[in-house]
Amino acid sequence: MEKEINIAILGSGNGSNAQRIAEYFKDNSQIKISTIISNKKDAYIITRAENLNIPCRYFNRNDFYNTDNVLNYLKEKEIDYVILAGFLWLVPDNLLKAFPQRIINIHPALLPNYGGKGMYGSHVHESVIANKEKESGITIHFVDENYDQGQTIFQAKCQINPDDTADTLAQKIHLLEYEYFPKVIEQVVANQNFNNN
Repeated sequence: MEKEINIAILGSGNGSNAQRIAEYFKDNSQIKISTIISNKKDAYIITRAENLNIPCRYFNRNDFYNTDNVLNYLKEKEIDYVILAGFLWLVPDNLLKAFPQRIINIHPALLPNYGGKGMYGSHVHESVIANKEKESGITIHFVDENYDQGQTIFQAKCQINPDDTADTLAQKIHLLEYEYFPKVIEQVVANQNFNNN
């Protein structure tokens, strides 16, 4: 039997995408969500992890940037892929080197537009609406040393109506995230591991 693929999810906030991903893979014999990591002690993603019976750990900024604590934890859990689901910090070099083309992020806009430092959540949707764009969407991409500049894996679009607000656009984007993020993760993992054998 093939080795089980272990995935770690990193998040900073509500964790709705993390929950959707965990539920998607719940009955998958090949792919397992092995841990959820938060960089905020009081983030709701921690509660979601507990409700899903997924081991959860909190790490602070020092853990991420000045030590190998996070990397060592991921190794201990035998993690193969790292998924960023609303994780707002730049991924440090030690993790990028340990997981080349194996750290995946989702961005709530059509990159390369509306990406970069500070462009997350409602900031993105407000900018898109302010510029009177006709469409927006999601970009799923590999993570590199710069915000939102890694190789694009997948994009999905939605139309923006004249009466859309940042809030209504956010709802459309969430639907795209919930629909496509787990599927794309599954495809990447299946393809990469197929290529590695």
